[in-house]
Amino acid sequence: MIARIFLSIVGLLYLALAIWCSLQPQITSDKVGFQLKGGSGLAEFVTVYGGLEFGMALMFLLPWLRPDWTTPLLVACVLIHGSLVLFRTWSLFRFSEFEPMTRNLAISEWLIFLAGLAVLYFVRPEPVAWRSA
Repeated sequence: MIARIFLSIVGLLYLALAIWCSLQPQITSDKVGFQLKGGSGLAEFVTVYGGLEFGMALMFLLPWLRPDWTTPLLVACVLIHGSLVLFRTWSLFRFSEFEPMTRNLAISEWLIFLAGLAVLYFVRPEPVAWRSA
């Protein structure tokens, strides 16, 4: 149950980000220093940021419909956020002049990654016996 609650919180965060990025792409892109060029830039930002974050939200909320998928989705959450942490940390050392929102995203990614590891390690969700749906 703790794993599902954790994934739900992450899913709801991504849902909020997806809505924000989709409804206010210029504002959200400005917050992270991302410059959009015309309709193409706006469409790409909405598609990649809004669409991908919406897909991630659905994925992390899915254990409420399929409880037996909780463990694999928790592993996916840790892998995704571990990758984000790796690339974000590398970029923070490589580049300079960051917007405050970029720092906040980095902190959030680290928190989700570490919390996901903790839930995976300490809660030990039930092993999954995959079966056909």
